[in-house]
Amino acid sequence: MVIVADHEDTGHEGGTAMAFQGEVLSVSELMRRSDAQSHVVPTDAGVRHTAAANAARITDLLRAGEPAAAAWRFGILQTLDDYRSTLRRGGATAAAGVFADEPALTGSQELDAAFAALADHLAATDGWTPPEWAAQPARSLPGAWFATTPDLFRDEAVSDSPPAFRKRGIFITRYALSRA
Repeated sequence: MVIVADHEDTGHEGGTAMAFQGEVLSVSELMRRSDAQSHVVPTDAGVRHTAAANAARITDLLRAGEPAAAAWRFGILQTLDDYRSTLRRGGATAAAGVFADEPALTGSQELDAAFAALADHLAATDGWTPPEWAAQPARSLPGAWFATTPDLFRDEAVSDSPPAFRKRGIFITRYALSRA
């Protein structure tokens, strides 16, 4: 049983005492009422950050001399975080909007392919249609890129890489897209 004590309301002039006039509910009743309520996902969540904006930022990093592996962390992993945040707030349809605008080419073929791979991977995972730009030939690599995978884990990356990444020549371990 939830116990509610009378209290003195010091927020009013004179410090008048106010007695609790609500209904005292047990914890199990509170849980039952919560479960009975519809859990509607808000549809006005909106996209706050996009792959296109993140690609523009990493283009600046690359021009400043940062390696593609460092830009991966900001561009690709940041886009993944932005996507998951939008997914939690507004569902898969809203989250797909993170990839609605085509990211401009960054100057790194690896990262351009990674943006497409991420869009394709998340679309397959969450059941939405990937954007057309993700299928462009400029968004695949002729060879292999191991993003941020150390040599020791390259065999694992070859076997674990999600299909959307593998088909573009990008190899990552199963933990590469894991976020805390």
